[in-house]
Amino acid sequence: MATAFKMVEPLEYYRRFLKENCRPDGRELGEFRATTVNIGSITTADGSALVKLGNTTVVCGVKAELAAPAVDSANKGYIVPNVELPSLCSTKFRSGPPGEEAQAASQFIADVIENSQIIAKEDLCIANGKLAWVLYCDIICLDYDGNILDASAFALLAALKNVQLPSVTINEETGLSEVNLKQKNPLVIRKHPVATSFAIFDDTLLIVDPTAEEEDLASGTVTVVTDEEGRLCSVHKPGGSPLTGDKLQDCITRAITRHKEVKKLIDKVIKSIKPK
Repeated sequence: MATAFKMVEPLEYYRRFLKENCRPDGRELGEFRATTVNIGSITTADGSALVKLGNTTVVCGVKAELAAPAVDSANKGYIVPNVELPSLCSTKFRSGPPGEEAQAASQFIADVIENSQIIAKEDLCIANGKLAWVLYCDIICLDYDGNILDASAFALLAALKNVQLPSVTINEETGLSEVNLKQKNPLVIRKHPVATSFAIFDDTLLIVDPTAEEEDLASGTVTVVTDEEGRLCSVHKPGGSPLTGDKLQDCITRAITRHKEVKKLIDKVIKSIKPK
């Protein structure tokens, strides 16, 4: 009976749960799905991480290459993020060029990198005007069940923290770069941005970490990005129902708590794989 009701009136079915302050999957409104992170699993990448948020599974691989800096920013390197939502991860996506959602996710990640100053691009410069690192950050969704932005931002941060770059010098006499693969250094991570997404129901109710089904039924979504100082890095709200100042403040408060949970997870994983 419940299944039939859910098929005919999915939103009404949901509202019955929300009235009782819970969700069909048993979570409370402010509760995240089980979150796990593994780092360093892609041996061919310079840094990598796999993040699971409930069933949503995302992998991020970082590949570093050497290039000449841009003329107008001679002392900066580059960070090039790309989010892929292949047709394999959900029936929602088609094969072919990146769709709207993948493009929006890539732009969101680019904004997070820019606004949070996760890495200072100056730190990626090896020789002013001559040589700099380019970090290609490929984020691929393996299994899609909503909240791609939180999972992608988390995977990016964990992968960047896993990166080890060889030391590079420029030979004075030949002017050529010399790469020392035996001596590797981690990236300087200046800020730890964490995304927290909410779905808005009936313009007033906020639920955290929405599944794909919840996103489809919601009247809007909002993603709040904060750093370890509780500073707001960005608010991403693609249309949908408006949010009052109070509601947004609620989101920021929840995001600051979530930041602590995510940071703890990353620190624990990094500690566990550090050579003793």
